[in-house]
Amino acid sequence: LQGIIQAYKSGITLQGNTTSLGRWDYSGSFFFSISAITTIGYGNLSPSTAVGRIFCIMFALFGIPLNLVLLNEIGHLMLLGVQHCARHLEEVFHWQNKASFLMKTCALVTGLLLFLLLPPLLFSDKEGWSYEEGFYYSFITLSTIGFGDYVIGMNPDRTYPSWYKNVISLWILFGMAWLALVIKFCINILE
Repeated sequence: LQGIIQAYKSGITLQGNTTSLGRWDYSGSFFFSISAITTIGYGNLSPSTAVGRIFCIMFALFGIPLNLVLLNEIGHLMLLGVQHCARHLEEVFHWQNKASFLMKTCALVTGLLLFLLLPPLLFSDKEGWSYEEGFYYSFITLSTIGFGDYVIGMNPDRTYPSWYKNVISLWILFGMAWLALVIKFCINILE
């Protein structure tokens, strides 16, 4: 029994009469990479060898700053898109302050839907979590708190589609950029 528990902690899962590398397959490794460079660090998967740990340190030293640049660029592009739409509305309808407010509101609502309100429905379906648990996971993940009490793709009793972890990894990147914009907006209001 102890050997099975250790194997599971190492990322090996039993599937009928066969074994699988489970969490260290391509999409699991991609998900690990995203959780490392975004500094979420759920704590459910980590390198177990000295070489793996050294590689992880080097990967993080370069990956974290590059990820911050990427998130900044994604956020900047999102903001430019909102500003472009606001300018277009101002020109078409001759609105001035109303267009900017309307577009910021639309961007906030769209982001809320895409990054916080709709993903829990997917998590409910794929993970068997309640909506509240999925919403909690969404916020804890996108805010990079990453407690690790809820992590996708970890239930050995469930079968996950091959695209699942990759889509969630992209959701994390874009969601973090959106949430950073919302936090920046809140800071501007408070100042």
